[in-house]
Amino acid sequence: MERIAAFIIWVVVALAAIMLGIYISKSKKAKPFGFWANAEAPEVTDVVAYNKALGKLWIVFGVGFALDGLPLLAGQNSALIMLSVVGAMFLAIGTMIYYTLAIETKYKKK
Repeated sequence: MERIAAFIIWVVVALAAIMLGIYISKSKKAKPFGFWANAEAPEVTDVVAYNKALGKLWIVFGVGFALDGLPLLAGQNSALIMLSVVGAMFLAIGTMIYYTLAIETKYKKK
């Protein structure tokens, strides 16, 4: 039962990231959304395209995070939990790298 509860909590966090991504990608605000915590969003050349790209990034992150949680179903004392932990860490680092090298570089005003 604990493994199912842990997986459900993991998936709820992933769904929060997916919902955030949908909200950002569908937003018609004239202000770009920020990616980094407690930092202002950069000035961008195309706000709508930037927000759409950032939203897609959050959606992909959420789906990847949900898939990273599958080893939780193996049980609490399983060594497979390390796949979830390490996978989530690499997913987060990869997301940051992609944002910096692809999205921010493409849309940031020079």
